[in-house]
Amino acid sequence: MSQLEADRGIKYQWQLFLLALGFFSRLPVPHDTPYSEERMNRAGRYFSTVGILLGLLCATVYVLLSLFFPADVALILMMAFSLMLTGAFHEDGLTDMADGIGGGMTIERRLIIMKDSRIGTYGASALIMALLGKWVFLSELIEQTRTADLFMILVSSYAFSRAIAASLIYDMPYVSDPDTSKSKPLANKQTRSETLFLIAIGLFPSLWFGIEFSIVLLAIGYVVRTLLKRWLTVRIGGFTGDCLGAAQQLVELSMYLLFIAAFYNGFIG
Repeated sequence: MSQLEADRGIKYQWQLFLLALGFFSRLPVPHDTPYSEERMNRAGRYFSTVGILLGLLCATVYVLLSLFFPADVALILMMAFSLMLTGAFHEDGLTDMADGIGGGMTIERRLIIMKDSRIGTYGASALIMALLGKWVFLSELIEQTRTADLFMILVSSYAFSRAIAASLIYDMPYVSDPDTSKSKPLANKQTRSETLFLIAIGLFPSLWFGIEFSIVLLAIGYVVRTLLKRWLTVRIGGFTGDCLGAAQQLVELSMYLLFIAAFYNGFIG
């Protein structure tokens, strides 16, 4: 078997998924999983697949907790579980991006601030509003939906938000210092097939709500992605790893708003 054939095999794809899982979550993966920068870059195609798994875990935790606690208590515990599951990876990106873009007057200064581990006013405000927004939006969805629908809302939002965030790698330049960045392995371009796979897997759980809703979600995701791409290009000239985390958070919050509007107005439900 040639190297090319081996790279296309199931074992190779499984190893890429494990690399993505280990990078984007705190879940343990086998220590002997082969690693290289090339493999890590190719593993980006499984970002939305990891999102499905994380969404399934968080939704399951919420359902189980809701058997013993009031809905709001189960929700806040589920959110804490989600933060531990990912190591607040994406929330950290949102905080750093808000501090950098909010506090820097030049592109160079913004990138320097993003690398600073300290949290400033912009970052703290963004983090508080994001967590508060999730709690408010999901609390509203708990009131509006059945448990099965809420379960799939979480899975869909975790998956599609990660798909849109990771797709920015496809056609945006990486502007951080690759020698010091934790996202260096993801800095290379994606192929078109990898991006299409990423989006397709991310969109798949939303089919629970009907093909019409999935089409609307895809259209809105395209608009949000376009706006994010243009905004980041103007502000810093491309993307950083922090920007990908911030994009995931913003798209996830946007999806909860979309679901609220869809259920409230009878589009689904």
